[in-house]
Amino acid sequence: MPFPLLFDEDASRHAVARALRQASVDVVLAMEVGLLGVGDEAQLAHAAAGGRALLTFNVEDFARLHAGWATQGRPHAGLILATQQRWRVGELVRRLLHLHAVRSAAEMRSRLEYLSNW
Repeated sequence: MPFPLLFDEDASRHAVARALRQASVDVVLAMEVGLLGVGDEAQLAHAAAGGRALLTFNVEDFARLHAGWATQGRPHAGLILATQQRWRVGELVRRLLHLHAVRSAAEMRSRLEYLSNW
């Protein structure tokens, strides 16, 4: 079963979300679910509660948060980290679709993925 996505505030790109939605990927943006200005922990908690993998460009903070959750035995629905480099829309979409096609929701559970690997 494919995993749904939540784009955090920094990663929210409407064109990417539109393209993924056209490919039948379930994706929501932080602004669509009232998460603008919300801290990292709350964003991950919201994504986890909704069973959504979280895409973020905030690599350092979320990698640290992932490690902390793992130490505490707190599961999440997956983290996808992308560096702050300037990704083109097509490249983001291609990499996210590839990851989405390869990993199931069960495989993404509490998993940390770097988008650059896809």
